[in-house]
Amino acid sequence: MNKAQIEHFFATLQAANPHPVTELEYSSVFELLVAVLLSAQATDVGVNKATRKLFPVANTPQKILDLGLDDLESTIKTIGLYHSKAKHLMQTCQMLLEQFNGEVPRTRAELETLPGVGRKTANVVLNSAFGEPTMAVDTHIFRMGNRTGLAPGKTPLEVELKLLKRIPPPYLVNAHHWLILHGRYVCQARKPQCWVCSVAMDCDYKSKTLA
Repeated sequence: MNKAQIEHFFATLQAANPHPVTELEYSSVFELLVAVLLSAQATDVGVNKATRKLFPVANTPQKILDLGLDDLESTIKTIGLYHSKAKHLMQTCQMLLEQFNGEVPRTRAELETLPGVGRKTANVVLNSAFGEPTMAVDTHIFRMGNRTGLAPGKTPLEVELKLLKRIPPPYLVNAHHWLILHGRYVCQARKPQCWVCSVAMDCDYKSKTLA
């Protein structure tokens, strides 16, 4: 994809969805952090199902610690890897209280010190909660970066850095959401729906299929 195609690609996505947001449900920065921490190898639908039970009874670091590990596991057990996620969440809540006055830190370096929080999770929080122009490369964005020709790379970090370099600055803050939503519902893994894709004319994959 050349610069003109990239510009048109994101202008098209913006026109269709001017104010994209994550499909995870949350009402505070802490709730977002919890939801993203729980979302590894899980769907947003599955996470939302669990947090609808969790947040009404425990939506602060102290309340989750007061809930206790057993009750926390019982509440989120519908999510895959819930044992390790519950353990990490408890440890994270303890660190938030001891080191950050109960507040979610606003830098990637500090976020990544929290148990269970890697670069992708930190980038989601920085982008969705604090409006930072970060790129959290999940399976959808990794696939789209390579398939479309927007940012080919062998690793999530390589794709992330290329996206940050190639996406025009006016689109960077929202690009993460546009790409995830497009990858989730249109540019799907097994069978990309090119026939209904609004950005197919700018995509390397569509060009190759027509060649």
